[in-house]
Amino acid sequence: MRPPFVKESTAAYFREAKEHGLPLWERIHGYIYGKWCYHYIGLAGDKDPWWRYLWTPLVMFINHRTPFFPSKENPVGDPNQKKPTWGDTYHGKVMPVQEATKLVKLNRAVNTEVPEKVLPYTRAREIVLRNPERIVLLDCPCRAGMENPCTPIDVCLLIGDPFGKFMLEHHPTKTREISADEAVRILNEENARGHVAHAFFKDVMVGRFYAICNCCSCCCGAMKSQAKGVHMLCNSGYLAEVNADSCVKCGQCSTQCQFKAISFNKESAFIREDRCMGCGVCVESCPENALKLRLAPEKGEPLLVDKV
Repeated sequence: MRPPFVKESTAAYFREAKEHGLPLWERIHGYIYGKWCYHYIGLAGDKDPWWRYLWTPLVMFINHRTPFFPSKENPVGDPNQKKPTWGDTYHGKVMPVQEATKLVKLNRAVNTEVPEKVLPYTRAREIVLRNPERIVLLDCPCRAGMENPCTPIDVCLLIGDPFGKFMLEHHPTKTREISADEAVRILNEENARGHVAHAFFKDVMVGRFYAICNCCSCCCGAMKSQAKGVHMLCNSGYLAEVNADSCVKCGQCSTQCQFKAISFNKESAFIREDRCMGCGVCVESCPENALKLRLAPEKGEPLLVDKV
């Protein structure tokens, strides 16, 4: 029996997390993450409210259990690691906008494990959608944590329950339920702004996919962490490729690239493959159609929604 002061979505989350086998600490962690996401994720922002310092003991405790930085003892994605790294427990898969669009338009239940080559981490590899038609638009906690954020703010897409309903009940002024068509519009508009779609997975979110975020390097906590050596993002499975004969060196692709992966030589633009994450934003922005994505098996496999 649910106590009257406990929201229905909270009970649903704890029930499902327990069924999944999450220990009590991780269930509490997941509740904190969802309930106080603007404080939790906002720690990566440049605002400096007093509550930031109150989280220091929790951050230290999390780092003890799941180190933020990989080491020889704890390499990312190694099943023999002594402890899972932060990236293993919480990570995003870069997705070209066409695949992200397919994911929000799924209208069927899904229960599948994502192969290791797609998500090269030790944890959080499932896509389980029991109510895929529920799409909740959330004010981005990363942008909300910035003094001068990119706009618009409402660009995070939560897919399915219990996460969608949980955020609707706990953050009614920062969420609203939307249709798949509106979600597609948001994805396309964010892509046109140069922002990158990531499918996010988190262990305490019942070990699975729960959201598509539209990320910019100036606001996104995961992208800023990645740049500092916390491996939270994995390549889409593609790399951008330039047709030098078509390139006019207009610079539009370089301006849009969030990963600083495009440079120029005397002839044309060229791709810095060590930085390219295969998001496809440059491909969509090129007025001369001089760029395309190619499969890059050495970077991993794409998350292909048609195969889910």
